[in-house]
Amino acid sequence: MLFNSIDFAVFLPIVFLLYWFVTNRNLKLQNILIVASSYVFYGWWDWKFLSLIIISTLIDYTVGYFLGKEQIRKKRKTLLWISIISNLGILGVFKYYNFFVSNFISAFSFFGTEINAGLLDIVLPVGISFYTFQTMSYTIDVYRKELEPTKDFIAFSAFVSFFPQLVAGPIERATHLLPQFYIKRTFDYTKAVDGMRQILWGLFKKIVIADNCATYANLIFNNSSEYSGSTLVLGALFFAFQIYGDFSGYSDIAIGTSRLFGFDLMRNFNFPYFSRDIAEFWRRWHISLSTWFRDYVYIPLGGSRGSTWIKVRNIFIIFILSGFWHGANWTFIAWGALNALYFLPLLLTNKNRSHIETVAHGKYLPTLKEFSFMIITFSLTLLAWIFFRAENIEHALSFIGGIFNGMFSKVSLYTTYRMLVGKLGIPLLIIMILFIVTEWIGRSGKYALEYTGLTWKRPYRYLLYYAIVASLFWFGGEEQQFIYFQF
Repeated sequence: MLFNSIDFAVFLPIVFLLYWFVTNRNLKLQNILIVASSYVFYGWWDWKFLSLIIISTLIDYTVGYFLGKEQIRKKRKTLLWISIISNLGILGVFKYYNFFVSNFISAFSFFGTEINAGLLDIVLPVGISFYTFQTMSYTIDVYRKELEPTKDFIAFSAFVSFFPQLVAGPIERATHLLPQFYIKRTFDYTKAVDGMRQILWGLFKKIVIADNCATYANLIFNNSSEYSGSTLVLGALFFAFQIYGDFSGYSDIAIGTSRLFGFDLMRNFNFPYFSRDIAEFWRRWHISLSTWFRDYVYIPLGGSRGSTWIKVRNIFIIFILSGFWHGANWTFIAWGALNALYFLPLLLTNKNRSHIETVAHGKYLPTLKEFSFMIITFSLTLLAWIFFRAENIEHALSFIGGIFNGMFSKVSLYTTYRMLVGKLGIPLLIIMILFIVTEWIGRSGKYALEYTGLTWKRPYRYLLYYAIVASLFWFGGEEQQFIYFQF
């Protein structure tokens, strides 16, 4: 079920009314409703894959239960590995089996040996990478004795399947989200209104920004050999705004929806395109995944402690794993490796935490130096996104090569101008500029509309909201599935 669908527009009010007006006096019933609603939400896509969520839930609940009773370290580690192997095994079969088999066949073919190995004709379950990592966080935290194992199976099932963030995050930690299912929730009008504002902004980012950009990004990437340099740059720009609007828009809707039900989810995006270096970008982009890898992989490997070799090794491991998490394709691995190369100079010179505060904090405009750093960082990110979007490595390299093919020629610039003004349209261009300005103005908040307009008189504030709603209908692009559903 898509957040930007009629189905969800009907589903959400029904669940909301049942939650606050039927089950509100009984915490157990509320949690049961969340589990049932989450299963309906996920099963709307394909009910057969609900079995995978249930299996993950049963495995990690059981492992957590026995970890709570076991004190012998060797046996505790065995239990932990049962969870890790089971979860990653399921993920590996559905997401990575065909990748490894096809590369195995290609490797032997290169040396003149033909191998017959069958590929699996299976569909990748939506969101499997997200809920797999979420359940694993519970087992790992219980193993580390940072969290008491739960005895409430319903609460744990609700934690694993919580529908707002089930299929595309944020990837919640058990230490943060699970305890929220133990306590009675009371309706908070202020929190609910704030949640609705965040949902509205998320829908705008998805429907108006991402879906429109997707049309042109797909056109240019799918026909990249037909376009010259400046148009290819435009295609990369469209994809950069598509993936940001799409994924951060989903996160906004997920977080806002959770607030309607009295839950707080972790922040997943913090205006990453205003970053002044790559380290800052990765503290602001897909925060729940970055911090997951940091806490459960990077730090256990030694982090930034030890020799230069250890630091370099750990950075490449963490970024390549992050790339591979996104998909079974060499393009994602190349994307991760390229970001590792970007990050290394900052780490080795101890400048990876130079920019912690929000850029131009308390000011209307950045300094020339800050602006230059933002442009450089965004340009590096744009280059990496080409690998992320390309069909394969050859496509990415040819796309990058094409960028430098007459980028500033009159024909190239004229084609790009026609693409912008003729196909995209002046009104939509103005909306995209206003979007960037709104994000800049609201960069100190958790999302752009958190404080924007709150001090205005009510008629002007509501005029802003009505204008955003109207733009969803007037300027909404062709409906596109959320990009991160495939991960």
